[in-house]
Amino acid sequence: MPSISAVIITFNEQDFIGECLSSLEGVADEIIVVDSFSADSTEAVCKKYNVKFIKHEFEGYVEQKNYALSLARYQHILSLDADEALGEELKESILKIKEKFEFDGYLFNRRHNYCGQWLNHSGWYPDRQLRLFDSTKGRWMGPNPHDKFRMNKGARVGRLKGDLYHWNFLSFEEHMDKINRFSSISSNEYFKTGRKAGLLTATAHGWWSFFRSYILRAGFLDGYAGYVNCSINAYSSFLKYAKLRWLNKQKRINKNIVR
Repeated sequence: MPSISAVIITFNEQDFIGECLSSLEGVADEIIVVDSFSADSTEAVCKKYNVKFIKHEFEGYVEQKNYALSLARYQHILSLDADEALGEELKESILKIKEKFEFDGYLFNRRHNYCGQWLNHSGWYPDRQLRLFDSTKGRWMGPNPHDKFRMNKGARVGRLKGDLYHWNFLSFEEHMDKINRFSSISSNEYFKTGRKAGLLTATAHGWWSFFRSYILRAGFLDGYAGYVNCSINAYSSFLKYAKLRWLNKQKRINKNIVR
């Protein structure tokens, strides 16, 4: 029976890391936690479990996850975020295919808990994620912070029954703080590649994001939580392109000053 290495990256994840690690018991043959020097009790919680805890300076989500992969003893990887946990049905599905992997990678349905409410619409469910894979058949890639494990050409991907639970945000304030940080990361990544944003780009992306998630993907069926979630995510899209436009404007100003 093939063995599985569970790999998790952390930074100040004391609230949920225990739930995450507990859900891996009996499923993973090795658990590796790569921590970016947390200032809370993340390390203390992790050491209550049978994990290999390594501290490593954070250089980006893609870089950190690929570093974590390099530490794994086994070829098959179960990759979770610190605020995620395997549901019972998903655990059973993993144990069944663990006896014989038929695919190179497996997609999980991810269910999000938003401020205490499980969301069922707005594109947040089933939100399929590739989280179990043969590490020799791909690599973490993509612009930070939107990292994805990309399978090599010709790799076969299947799906497993059950849900991966994700405790996304405890409050609206936490959501706002995160979109401010992540929109800055995204705009800087776009700026590095030479991407531009016109006068109305930010507004157009913001309105389209809200219309797609709240109307086309039925976010309105999730009630007030769905409305707030869709609105804040639309603002995130707006911020990303507004910040990109500002970065390009500053670049032009600095270039003229040098001249």
